[in-house]
Amino acid sequence: MTMTELQERPSPVRQLEGVGNQYLTFLLAGEEYGVDILRVQEIKGWDRVTPIPNTNEYVLGVINLRGAVVPIIDLRLRFRMEQVEYTKTTVVMVLKVQCGNGERTMGFVVDAVSDVYSVGDDQLQPPPELGRSGDAHFVKSLATVEGKMIILLDIDQLVDLSVAAVSEKKQ
Repeated sequence: MTMTELQERPSPVRQLEGVGNQYLTFLLAGEEYGVDILRVQEIKGWDRVTPIPNTNEYVLGVINLRGAVVPIIDLRLRFRMEQVEYTKTTVVMVLKVQCGNGERTMGFVVDAVSDVYSVGDDQLQPPPELGRSGDAHFVKSLATVEGKMIILLDIDQLVDLSVAAVSEKKQ
């Protein structure tokens, strides 16, 4: 699904326009996560990638996106979830990420795209302190929308410098 197709869908925005920030939500293992809609460049169906040797297991490889080399990260593997076979709902969210020396374009494989929500400050809660038992520095906040909890991600924190380096070397 391209951004144009996403924008042409009947308005999935669940709150009043102009109230709060908008987040594109997606599913991983039945849980709903969200990223700032302004970071979304496009949404693509799953396609083959070119593997890059000696990278983290969650870095599937790279694709050529209109002349730009884009690293592809499987978010299930990044979050240490069970790997599953990709289906027709599996998509790559192409996002703009701030890392190292500036902005990079990266792709993130997710189970499915869900919705777009406008989230007000009154719907946000800080992430829980997990101490040493958890590494959740990439959770920006938790949002309560329509009676469900959505995990809002700081997408910049998901990308470590080794992944950013893959992007830099190939451009």
